[in-house]
This record gives sequence, structure tokens and C-alpha cells, in this order.
Amino acid sequence: MTEITISTPNGAHRLSSSAVEDFRRDGFVLARGFFAQQDMQHIERWCDALVARAEKPGAHWVYYEDDRRRAGGRVLSRIEKFCPFHAEFASLLQTPWVMDSVQCLFGEPAVLFKDKINFKVAGSDGFEPHQDVQAGWDRYADLHITMLVSVDAATAHNGCLEIAPGWHNRGLLGEQWKPLGDRVPAREYVACPTQPGDVVFFDSFAPHRSAANLTDEPRRVLYLTYNALSAGDQRERYYQDKHASFPPDIERIEGHQYNYRV
Repeated sequence: MTEITISTPNGAHRLSSSAVEDFRRDGFVLARGFFAQQDMQHIERWCDALVARAEKPGAHWVYYEDDRRRAGGRVLSRIEKFCPFHAEFASLLQTPWVMDSVQCLFGEPAVLFKDKINFKVAGSDGFEPHQDVQAGWDRYADLHITMLVSVDAATAHNGCLEIAPGWHNRGLLGEQWKPLGDRVPAREYVACPTQPGDVVFFDSFAPHRSAANLTDEPRRVLYLTYNALSAGDQRERYYQDKHASFPPDIERIEGHQYNYRV
């Protein structure tokens, strides 16, 4: 697994040519200390503020999942589309030095496609092996790159990212909307444990997975996904499509069946 270490005082860094080469070879690259401690203090506070905000239609999107520890219980799963409703978050996550790094990986300017926070609270399920492109993202652009920002320490015990190096170059490996199953052998996945401020950039064709959180603490992770600007700004189109098939919990009609599509 390729790692680079960011050592500049404010976390600002242009990815080196070798890091870009590693990304293209493996489909991902791990950048230690990409966000400075001060940045992470802001991010943690902003995450807490989003959780505390009242939910209402037309605002940030909040999703829940079944509580594995309590029959019939529901726990916070993720918050999406928060940047339009949180100026500080939007500014930091699209600051020039972040966008410059994403541009290095695309080889051209990029634009924010989607944003979410996965909370993975204590006892939450993991994610089965999949490629992000399987969720229909190729309707919007040929390639997406996601920046994972570790808010809490992510370990083997609480379900850190696991990714299969080099498999991104094999195209779409499985069916859309379905997990990959054993199409990628289990031995191919490598764990990517991270500390607060660490970042993993990964390709939308890179197979990845994560285990359940077996600890008593949450494992919060930001996922910021970008596409090349040459593919257009697809953000609003994406969220319109997703709202039609899988709106946030507060905007759902009782008794209606919703299916995750994009």
C-alpha cells in the first residue's frame, strides 16, 4: 500500500508526481496528515453541529439504518448534501489546495460531485465489496475520484476501508446495484487504517469494502467525490435522480417502497 506523508504546516500540499503514478497504478493513494490538526478540530465540531441540526425538507439529507444491537431501533447512518447548507464545510473541502490535489489525479480541473459523512456508529454494519461505479455513476461521468477524510481513527476493529490495489483497471467487474461478492478474492483487499486528518484518494472503479464497527465508538468518515470538469457539473442532476429513488428519511412517504439507485 502506497503512503505519502504531508508535512507542511497547514496541510496544503500538491501531490507529487510519484503519488499520482502510485494512484494510477493502484487505484488509490493514502496521504497521511493531509488535513492539519486545526482543520480537523473544525471538521469534528461541524460534524457535531450537523447532527444537532433539526431535520427538515429541503435541507441537508439525513439517513438512518437499523440498529444491530436493539430490535426495531434506528441509528444515524449518514448525512449527505450538506455543503450547500454549511458554508465553512463547503469552503474547506473545496479550498484551492484540495482541488489542486484532485486535479493532479484527474490530470485536469475537477468539480465536486457529491458529499457525505458516514458515521458508522457502534454496532453498525460494514459495507460489502463493491465499486462505486456500480451505483450508476457512469451516467454522469466516465470516472470519479473520492477523497476519504478520516474524522476518527479508523482501524480493523471499527471497520476501516479495505481496497484491492490494481483492480480499478479491469473495468466494471460485476452487475450494477449488486455487491461484487467473490469476484475479487478476499486476499486481494488490503486494510487502510487511518488517523484523524489522513486522506485516501480512490478511483470509482477500485473495489473496496469495510467490516462492521465492533467497538463502542463511532468511526466517522467524510467522503467527497469529484468528477473532471470536462464532464460538466453533474451535482444537481445526480441529487435530483437520487431524491426520486432514495430521498432522506424525513422526506419519505409512509408505506412507499424506496430502493437505493444512485
